[in-house]
Amino acid sequence: MQRGGRVQILGLAHSDHEVIVFLEGAGLDDPERILDDPEWVEWRGGRAHRYEAA
Repeated sequence: MQRGGRVQILGLAHSDHEVIVFLEGAGLDDPERILDDPEWVEWRGGRAHRYEAA
C-alpha cells in the first residue's frame, strides 16, 4: 500500500482472506475488488491467489 509516496507492507498473507483483512485494517472499504489491482496489491513469489510453500 502506498501512502504519501511511500510503500507500506501490511503483512505476509497465506490466503486471500488474510489479504482482505490487511486491507480492511488499513481502512479500505471494499478490499475484495482491489485484490487484482497492482496499484494496491503486489503478489510476490508466485502467481496471484496461490499460497503454496516455496
